[in-house]
Amino acid sequence: MHDIRLIRDDPAAFDAAMARRGVVSPSAAILALDTERRAVATRMQEAQNRRNEASKAIGTAKAQKRDDDAAALMAEVAELKQVLPQLEEQDRQLTQALQDALASDPNRPAPDVPDGEDESGNVEVLRWGTPRTFDFAPKEHADHGPALGMDFETGVLISGARFTFLRGQMARLHRALGQFMLDTQSSQNGYTECNTPLMVRDESLFGTGQLPKFAEDNFQTTDGRWLIPTAEVSLTNSVREQILPHSALPMRLTALTPCFRAEAGAAGRDTRGFIRQHQFEKVEMVSICAPEDSDAEHERMTLCAEGILQALDLPYRKMLLCAGDMGFTAKKTYDLEVWLPGQNAYREISSCSNCGDFQARRMNARYRPEAAKGTEFVHTLNGSGLAVGRTLVAVLENYQQADGSVDVPQVLLPYMGGLTRLVPAAA
Repeated sequence: MHDIRLIRDDPAAFDAAMARRGVVSPSAAILALDTERRAVATRMQEAQNRRNEASKAIGTAKAQKRDDDAAALMAEVAELKQVLPQLEEQDRQLTQALQDALASDPNRPAPDVPDGEDESGNVEVLRWGTPRTFDFAPKEHADHGPALGMDFETGVLISGARFTFLRGQMARLHRALGQFMLDTQSSQNGYTECNTPLMVRDESLFGTGQLPKFAEDNFQTTDGRWLIPTAEVSLTNSVREQILPHSALPMRLTALTPCFRAEAGAAGRDTRGFIRQHQFEKVEMVSICAPEDSDAEHERMTLCAEGILQALDLPYRKMLLCAGDMGFTAKKTYDLEVWLPGQNAYREISSCSNCGDFQARRMNARYRPEAAKGTEFVHTLNGSGLAVGRTLVAVLENYQQADGSVDVPQVLLPYMGGLTRLVPAAA
Protein backbone atom coordinates (compact mmCIF):
# COMPACT_ATOMS: atom_id res chain seq x y z
CA MET A 1 0.00 0.00 0.00
CA HIS A 2 1.31 3.42 -0.90
CA ASP A 3 1.81 6.45 1.35
CA ILE A 4 -0.66 9.16 0.34
CA ARG A 5 1.70 11.82 1.68
CA LEU A 6 4.38 10.89 -0.83
CA ILE A 7 1.86 11.07 -3.67
CA ARG A 8 0.65 14.49 -2.52
CA ASP A 9 4.20 15.78 -2.24
CA ASP A 10 5.40 14.57 -5.65
CA PRO A 11 2.72 13.07 -7.90
CA ALA A 12 5.02 13.22 -10.92
CA ALA A 13 7.59 11.01 -9.20
CA PHE A 14 4.86 8.53 -8.25
CA ASP A 15 3.57 8.38 -11.82
CA ALA A 16 7.10 7.90 -13.13
CA ALA A 17 7.65 4.99 -10.72
CA MET A 18 4.35 3.41 -11.68
CA ALA A 19 5.13 3.81 -15.37
CA ARG A 20 8.14 1.55 -14.79
CA ARG A 21 5.65 -1.06 -13.50
CA GLY A 22 3.35 -0.62 -16.51
CA VAL A 23 0.73 1.51 -14.72
CA VAL A 24 -0.30 4.75 -16.45
CA SER A 25 -0.54 7.97 -14.37
CA PRO A 26 -2.58 6.80 -11.35
CA SER A 27 -1.88 9.87 -9.20
CA ALA A 28 -4.67 12.04 -10.66
CA ALA A 29 -7.45 9.64 -9.65
CA ILE A 30 -5.88 9.02 -6.23
CA LEU A 31 -5.45 12.73 -5.49
CA ALA A 32 -9.01 13.46 -6.64
CA LEU A 33 -10.31 10.94 -4.10
CA ASP A 34 -8.02 12.36 -1.46
CA THR A 35 -9.20 15.92 -2.10
CA GLU A 36 -12.86 14.91 -1.97
CA ARG A 37 -12.34 12.87 1.20
CA ARG A 38 -10.55 15.72 2.96
CA ALA A 39 -13.28 18.17 1.92
CA VAL A 40 -15.96 15.89 3.36
CA ALA A 41 -13.90 15.39 6.52
CA THR A 42 -13.63 19.16 6.91
CA ARG A 43 -17.40 19.64 6.47
CA MET A 44 -18.04 16.86 8.95
CA GLN A 45 -15.73 18.42 11.54
CA GLU A 46 -17.29 21.83 11.03
CA ALA A 47 -20.79 20.34 11.42
CA GLN A 48 -19.76 18.55 14.63
CA ASN A 49 -18.26 21.74 16.03
CA ARG A 50 -21.36 23.77 15.13
CA ARG A 51 -23.67 21.15 16.67
CA ASN A 52 -21.72 21.32 19.93
CA GLU A 53 -21.74 25.12 19.93
CA ALA A 54 -25.46 25.29 19.17
CA SER A 55 -26.30 22.70 21.84
CA LYS A 56 -24.53 24.80 24.46
CA ALA A 57 -26.18 27.97 23.20
CA ILE A 58 -29.66 26.47 23.63
CA GLY A 59 -29.24 26.37 27.40
CA THR A 60 -28.02 29.96 27.48
CA ALA A 61 -30.92 31.18 25.34
CA LYS A 62 -33.46 29.39 27.53
CA ALA A 63 -31.90 30.80 30.68
CA GLN A 64 -32.18 34.30 29.22
CA LYS A 65 -35.83 33.69 28.16
CA ARG A 66 -34.91 34.07 24.48
CA ASP A 67 -37.40 31.47 23.38
CA ASP A 68 -37.24 32.32 19.67
CA ASP A 69 -33.45 32.00 19.68
CA ALA A 70 -33.67 28.71 21.57
CA ALA A 71 -36.19 27.33 19.08
CA ALA A 72 -34.02 28.34 16.13
CA LEU A 73 -30.97 26.72 17.74
CA MET A 74 -32.90 23.53 18.45
CA ALA A 75 -34.03 23.37 14.82
CA GLU A 76 -30.44 23.86 13.68
CA VAL A 77 -29.20 21.05 15.97
CA ALA A 78 -31.96 18.76 14.71
CA GLU A 79 -30.92 19.45 11.12
CA LEU A 80 -27.24 18.85 11.92
CA LYS A 81 -28.14 15.53 13.52
CA GLN A 82 -29.61 14.50 10.19
CA VAL A 83 -26.71 15.85 8.11
CA LEU A 84 -23.89 14.37 10.19
CA PRO A 85 -24.70 10.68 9.56
CA GLN A 86 -24.77 11.42 5.84
CA LEU A 87 -21.36 13.09 6.02
CA GLU A 88 -20.00 10.25 8.14
CA GLU A 89 -21.16 7.71 5.56
CA GLN A 90 -19.61 9.75 2.75
CA ASP A 91 -16.37 9.94 4.72
CA ARG A 92 -16.42 6.19 5.31
CA GLN A 93 -17.02 5.42 1.64
CA LEU A 94 -14.38 7.86 0.41
CA THR A 95 -11.83 6.65 2.96
CA GLN A 96 -12.38 3.08 1.80
CA ALA A 97 -12.19 4.09 -1.86
CA LEU A 98 -8.91 5.91 -1.19
CA GLN A 99 -7.48 2.92 0.68
CA ASP A 100 -8.51 0.65 -2.19
CA ALA A 101 -6.82 2.96 -4.68
CA LEU A 102 -3.62 3.10 -2.64
CA ALA A 103 -3.63 -0.69 -2.41
CA SER A 104 -4.36 -1.42 -6.06
CA ASP A 105 -1.05 -0.37 -7.64
CA PRO A 106 2.21 -2.35 -7.34
CA ASN A 107 5.11 -1.29 -5.16
CA ARG A 108 7.54 1.35 -6.39
CA PRO A 109 10.72 -0.16 -7.83
CA ALA A 110 13.96 0.70 -6.04
CA PRO A 111 16.27 3.10 -7.91
CA ASP A 112 18.77 0.35 -8.80
CA VAL A 113 16.11 -1.92 -10.33
CA PRO A 114 16.59 -2.04 -14.12
CA ASP A 115 13.85 -0.94 -16.50
CA GLY A 116 12.09 -3.60 -18.53
CA GLU A 117 8.67 -5.04 -19.31
CA ASP A 118 9.29 -8.76 -18.75
CA GLU A 119 11.97 -11.36 -18.02
CA SER A 120 13.95 -10.26 -21.07
CA GLY A 121 14.87 -7.13 -19.10
CA ASN A 122 16.33 -9.02 -16.13
CA VAL A 123 20.04 -8.62 -15.46
CA GLU A 124 22.40 -11.47 -14.59
CA VAL A 125 24.41 -10.57 -11.48
CA LEU A 126 26.57 -13.69 -11.12
CA ARG A 127 26.96 -17.36 -11.93
CA TRP A 128 28.11 -20.01 -9.49
CA GLY A 129 29.36 -23.48 -10.32
CA THR A 130 30.18 -25.19 -13.58
CA PRO A 131 27.49 -27.31 -15.22
CA ARG A 132 28.47 -30.95 -15.27
CA THR A 133 29.69 -32.54 -18.49
CA PHE A 134 27.89 -35.82 -19.17
CA ASP A 135 29.23 -38.72 -21.26
CA PHE A 136 25.62 -39.55 -22.11
CA ALA A 137 22.55 -37.52 -23.04
CA PRO A 138 21.09 -36.26 -19.72
CA LYS A 139 17.37 -36.80 -19.29
CA GLU A 140 14.69 -34.52 -17.95
CA HIS A 141 13.39 -35.52 -14.53
CA ALA A 142 9.98 -36.34 -16.01
CA ASP A 143 11.61 -39.05 -18.13
CA HIS A 144 13.78 -40.89 -15.58
CA GLY A 145 11.93 -39.86 -12.40
CA PRO A 146 9.04 -42.35 -12.69
CA ALA A 147 11.38 -45.36 -12.46
CA LEU A 148 12.74 -43.87 -9.23
CA GLY A 149 9.37 -43.30 -7.53
CA MET A 150 8.00 -40.08 -9.05
CA ASP A 151 4.49 -41.29 -9.83
CA PHE A 152 2.69 -38.77 -12.03
CA GLU A 153 -0.10 -41.14 -13.06
CA THR A 154 -1.32 -41.87 -9.52
CA GLY A 155 -1.19 -38.17 -8.64
CA VAL A 156 -3.45 -37.38 -11.59
CA LEU A 157 -5.73 -40.34 -10.79
CA ILE A 158 -6.25 -39.15 -7.22
CA SER A 159 -6.32 -35.38 -7.64
CA GLY A 160 -6.05 -34.36 -11.29
CA ALA A 161 -3.43 -32.43 -13.24
CA ARG A 162 -0.44 -30.86 -11.44
CA PHE A 163 -0.42 -33.35 -8.57
CA THR A 164 2.28 -36.00 -8.06
CA PHE A 165 2.57 -39.07 -5.82
CA LEU A 166 6.12 -39.69 -4.52
CA ARG A 167 7.05 -43.21 -3.38
CA GLY A 168 9.82 -44.86 -1.39
CA GLN A 169 13.32 -43.55 -2.07
CA MET A 170 11.96 -40.53 -3.97
CA ALA A 171 9.76 -39.51 -1.04
CA ARG A 172 12.75 -39.98 1.28
CA LEU A 173 14.94 -37.71 -0.84
CA HIS A 174 12.19 -35.09 -0.97
CA ARG A 175 11.88 -35.19 2.84
CA ALA A 176 15.66 -35.03 3.24
CA LEU A 177 15.87 -31.89 1.13
CA GLY A 178 13.21 -30.09 3.17
CA GLN A 179 14.78 -31.06 6.48
CA PHE A 180 18.27 -30.07 5.34
CA MET A 181 17.03 -26.66 4.19
CA LEU A 182 15.07 -26.03 7.38
CA ASP A 183 17.98 -27.10 9.58
CA THR A 184 20.36 -24.85 7.65
CA GLN A 185 18.16 -21.76 7.81
CA SER A 186 17.32 -22.22 11.50
CA SER A 187 20.57 -23.60 12.94
CA GLN A 188 23.15 -21.83 10.78
CA ASN A 189 21.50 -18.72 9.38
CA GLY A 190 19.67 -17.42 12.44
CA TYR A 191 16.05 -17.83 11.34
CA THR A 192 13.58 -18.89 14.02
CA GLU A 193 11.80 -22.09 13.01
CA CYS A 194 8.01 -21.74 12.99
CA ASN A 195 5.06 -24.03 12.45
CA THR A 196 2.30 -21.91 10.96
CA PRO A 197 -1.39 -22.24 10.03
CA LEU A 198 -1.98 -23.45 6.49
CA MET A 199 -5.32 -21.65 6.24
CA VAL A 200 -5.67 -17.89 6.64
CA ARG A 201 -8.33 -15.19 6.57
CA ASP A 202 -8.89 -12.55 3.88
CA GLU A 203 -7.02 -9.98 5.94
CA SER A 204 -3.85 -12.04 5.88
CA LEU A 205 -3.81 -12.51 2.11
CA PHE A 206 -4.56 -8.80 1.74
CA GLY A 207 -1.66 -7.98 4.05
CA THR A 208 0.90 -9.73 1.88
CA GLY A 209 -0.69 -8.59 -1.38
CA GLN A 210 -2.41 -11.69 -2.79
CA LEU A 211 -5.85 -10.12 -2.36
CA PRO A 212 -7.79 -8.65 -3.94
CA LYS A 213 -6.00 -8.76 -7.32
CA PHE A 214 -4.77 -12.34 -7.33
CA ALA A 215 -7.66 -14.26 -5.78
CA GLU A 216 -7.89 -16.60 -8.77
CA ASP A 217 -4.35 -17.83 -8.12
CA ASN A 218 -5.32 -19.18 -4.70
CA PHE A 219 -7.55 -21.93 -3.30
CA GLN A 220 -10.41 -20.95 -0.98
CA THR A 221 -12.11 -23.27 1.49
CA THR A 222 -15.86 -23.62 1.92
CA ASP A 223 -15.81 -21.50 5.09
CA GLY A 224 -14.06 -18.60 3.36
CA ARG A 225 -10.50 -19.21 4.51
CA TRP A 226 -7.62 -19.54 2.04
CA LEU A 227 -4.94 -22.21 1.70
CA ILE A 228 -1.56 -20.48 1.90
CA PRO A 229 0.29 -20.11 -1.43
CA THR A 230 3.49 -19.70 0.60
CA ALA A 231 4.44 -19.48 4.28
CA GLU A 232 5.30 -15.84 3.55
CA VAL A 233 1.62 -15.15 4.25
CA SER A 234 1.47 -16.63 7.73
CA LEU A 235 5.02 -15.65 8.76
CA THR A 236 4.72 -12.02 7.66
CA ASN A 237 1.23 -11.59 9.11
CA SER A 238 2.49 -12.78 12.50
CA VAL A 239 3.37 -9.11 13.17
CA ARG A 240 0.20 -7.58 11.74
CA GLU A 241 -1.48 -4.86 13.83
CA GLN A 242 1.47 -4.81 16.24
CA ILE A 243 3.93 -2.19 17.44
CA LEU A 244 7.29 -3.90 17.93
CA PRO A 245 10.14 -2.61 20.06
CA HIS A 246 13.20 -1.64 18.04
CA SER A 247 15.18 -4.18 20.06
CA ALA A 248 13.09 -7.02 18.54
CA LEU A 249 14.40 -6.22 15.05
CA PRO A 250 15.51 -7.75 12.82
CA MET A 251 13.06 -10.61 13.27
CA ARG A 252 14.00 -13.58 11.08
CA LEU A 253 11.47 -16.40 10.65
CA THR A 254 11.44 -19.62 8.64
CA ALA A 255 9.02 -22.49 8.05
CA LEU A 256 8.75 -25.63 5.95
CA THR A 257 5.14 -25.92 4.82
CA PRO A 258 2.94 -27.30 2.10
CA CYS A 259 1.92 -24.55 -0.32
CA PHE A 260 -1.13 -24.47 -2.56
CA ARG A 261 -1.51 -22.52 -5.78
CA ALA A 262 -4.25 -22.61 -8.38
CA GLU A 263 -1.73 -21.50 -11.04
CA ALA A 264 -4.53 -19.70 -12.85
CA GLY A 265 -2.03 -17.35 -14.43
CA ALA A 266 0.20 -20.19 -15.61
CA ALA A 267 -2.20 -22.17 -17.78
CA GLY A 268 -0.28 -24.25 -20.28
CA ARG A 269 3.12 -23.65 -18.63
CA ASP A 270 5.22 -26.53 -17.28
CA THR A 271 2.36 -29.00 -17.50
CA ARG A 272 4.87 -31.84 -17.76
CA GLY A 273 6.85 -32.97 -14.75
CA PHE A 274 7.27 -31.66 -11.21
CA ILE A 275 8.16 -28.00 -11.86
CA ARG A 276 4.75 -26.36 -11.41
CA GLN A 277 2.36 -28.13 -9.03
CA HIS A 278 -0.86 -27.17 -7.28
CA GLN A 279 0.61 -28.57 -4.04
CA PHE A 280 4.30 -28.36 -3.14
CA GLU A 281 6.60 -27.80 -0.18
CA LYS A 282 8.86 -24.85 0.39
CA VAL A 283 11.16 -23.51 3.06
CA GLU A 284 10.29 -19.83 3.38
CA MET A 285 12.39 -17.09 4.94
CA VAL A 286 10.82 -13.86 6.21
CA SER A 287 12.57 -10.87 7.75
CA ILE A 288 10.96 -7.97 9.63
CA CYS A 289 13.40 -5.11 10.09
CA ALA A 290 13.88 -1.37 10.46
CA PRO A 291 13.83 0.64 7.19
CA GLU A 292 17.52 1.50 7.30
CA ASP A 293 18.45 -2.20 7.47
CA SER A 294 16.29 -3.68 4.70
CA ASP A 295 18.79 -3.34 1.85
CA ALA A 296 21.48 -5.20 3.79
CA GLU A 297 18.91 -7.73 5.00
CA HIS A 298 17.92 -8.40 1.40
CA GLU A 299 21.50 -9.23 0.44
CA ARG A 300 21.86 -11.44 3.52
CA MET A 301 18.64 -13.34 2.80
CA THR A 302 19.66 -13.99 -0.79
CA LEU A 303 23.02 -15.34 0.38
CA CYS A 304 21.17 -17.71 2.72
CA ALA A 305 19.25 -19.11 -0.26
CA GLU A 306 22.40 -19.30 -2.37
CA GLY A 307 24.12 -21.24 0.42
CA ILE A 308 21.67 -24.13 -0.02
CA LEU A 309 22.46 -24.42 -3.72
CA GLN A 310 26.17 -24.22 -3.03
CA ALA A 311 25.97 -26.91 -0.34
CA LEU A 312 24.15 -29.16 -2.82
CA ASP A 313 26.73 -28.26 -5.50
CA LEU A 314 24.02 -27.18 -7.92
CA PRO A 315 25.15 -24.58 -10.50
CA TYR A 316 22.98 -21.48 -10.58
CA ARG A 317 22.80 -17.88 -11.66
CA LYS A 318 21.54 -14.85 -9.76
CA MET A 319 19.22 -12.48 -11.62
CA LEU A 320 18.19 -8.94 -10.68
CA LEU A 321 14.60 -8.63 -11.88
CA CYS A 322 13.56 -5.65 -13.94
CA ALA A 323 10.69 -3.40 -12.88
CA GLY A 324 8.16 -5.12 -15.17
CA ASP A 325 8.95 -8.66 -14.00
CA MET A 326 8.83 -8.16 -10.22
CA GLY A 327 6.01 -9.37 -8.03
CA PHE A 328 3.25 -6.97 -6.99
CA THR A 329 4.59 -6.22 -3.48
CA ALA A 330 8.32 -6.16 -4.26
CA LYS A 331 10.48 -3.10 -4.66
CA LYS A 332 13.57 -5.20 -5.50
CA THR A 333 13.91 -8.91 -6.26
CA TYR A 334 16.68 -11.38 -6.90
CA ASP A 335 15.79 -14.66 -8.58
CA LEU A 336 18.06 -17.66 -8.27
CA GLU A 337 17.90 -19.94 -11.30
CA VAL A 338 19.33 -23.46 -11.03
CA TRP A 339 20.90 -25.28 -13.96
CA LEU A 340 18.79 -28.19 -15.26
CA PRO A 341 20.89 -30.25 -17.71
CA GLY A 342 17.86 -32.25 -18.89
CA GLN A 343 16.28 -29.02 -20.10
CA ASN A 344 19.63 -27.40 -20.95
CA ALA A 345 18.37 -24.26 -19.21
CA TYR A 346 18.41 -22.28 -15.97
CA ARG A 347 15.07 -22.37 -14.13
CA GLU A 348 13.89 -20.31 -11.16
CA ILE A 349 14.27 -22.04 -7.80
CA SER A 350 14.16 -19.08 -5.39
CA SER A 351 12.91 -15.53 -5.36
CA CYS A 352 14.07 -13.11 -2.63
CA SER A 353 12.29 -9.77 -2.38
CA ASN A 354 12.52 -6.58 -0.37
CA CYS A 355 8.99 -5.17 -0.01
CA GLY A 356 9.94 -2.04 1.92
CA ASP A 357 6.97 -0.78 3.95
CA PHE A 358 4.44 -1.80 1.26
CA GLN A 359 3.14 -4.89 3.09
CA ALA A 360 3.55 -3.29 6.52
CA ARG A 361 1.09 -0.54 5.57
CA ARG A 362 -1.44 -3.14 4.49
CA MET A 363 -0.95 -5.01 7.80
CA ASN A 364 -0.48 -1.92 10.00
CA ALA A 365 2.77 -3.42 11.32
CA ARG A 366 4.95 -0.85 13.08
CA TYR A 367 7.90 -0.49 15.39
CA ARG A 368 8.94 2.15 17.90
CA PRO A 369 12.37 3.61 17.04
CA GLU A 370 14.72 4.08 19.97
CA ALA A 371 14.91 7.60 21.40
CA ALA A 372 12.18 8.80 19.04
CA LYS A 373 8.57 9.81 19.40
CA GLY A 374 5.86 7.96 17.53
CA THR A 375 6.09 4.81 15.43
CA GLU A 376 7.18 3.87 11.93
CA PHE A 377 6.24 1.06 9.59
CA VAL A 378 8.60 -1.90 9.54
CA HIS A 379 10.11 -3.23 6.32
CA THR A 380 9.32 -6.81 5.28
CA LEU A 381 11.31 -9.23 3.14
CA ASN A 382 10.63 -12.76 1.95
CA GLY A 383 12.48 -15.43 0.05
CA SER A 384 12.51 -19.13 -0.77
CA GLY A 385 15.19 -21.11 0.94
CA LEU A 386 14.34 -23.18 -1.21
CA ALA A 387 11.37 -24.62 -3.11
CA VAL A 388 11.71 -28.31 -2.20
CA GLY A 389 10.13 -29.80 -5.33
CA ARG A 390 12.21 -27.75 -7.74
CA THR A 391 15.33 -28.61 -5.78
CA LEU A 392 14.38 -32.28 -6.06
CA VAL A 393 14.14 -31.79 -9.82
CA ALA A 394 17.58 -30.15 -9.87
CA VAL A 395 19.13 -33.04 -7.91
CA LEU A 396 17.51 -35.65 -10.18
CA GLU A 397 18.86 -33.97 -13.31
CA ASN A 398 22.31 -32.92 -12.07
CA TYR A 399 23.15 -36.11 -10.17
CA GLN A 400 21.76 -38.63 -12.70
CA GLN A 401 23.92 -41.50 -13.90
CA ALA A 402 24.01 -43.37 -17.20
CA ASP A 403 22.19 -46.39 -15.73
CA GLY A 404 19.24 -44.24 -14.64
CA SER A 405 20.26 -44.05 -10.98
CA VAL A 406 20.76 -40.78 -9.09
CA ASP A 407 23.52 -40.15 -6.56
CA VAL A 408 22.48 -38.50 -3.28
CA PRO A 409 24.34 -35.21 -2.60
CA GLN A 410 26.85 -35.52 0.22
CA VAL A 411 25.10 -33.05 2.55
CA LEU A 412 21.88 -35.06 2.41
CA LEU A 413 23.39 -38.40 3.47
CA PRO A 414 22.69 -37.84 7.21
CA TYR A 415 18.98 -37.56 6.33
CA MET A 416 18.77 -40.60 4.05
CA GLY A 417 18.97 -43.52 6.49
CA GLY A 418 21.97 -45.06 4.77
CA LEU A 419 20.65 -44.61 1.22
CA THR A 420 23.38 -43.16 -1.02
CA ARG A 421 21.79 -43.61 -4.43
CA LEU A 422 18.31 -43.77 -5.92
CA VAL A 423 18.08 -46.89 -8.07
CA PRO A 424 15.46 -47.43 -10.80
CA ALA A 425 12.94 -50.16 -10.25
CA ALA A 426 13.44 -53.35 -12.21
CA ALA A 427 11.49 -53.40 -15.45
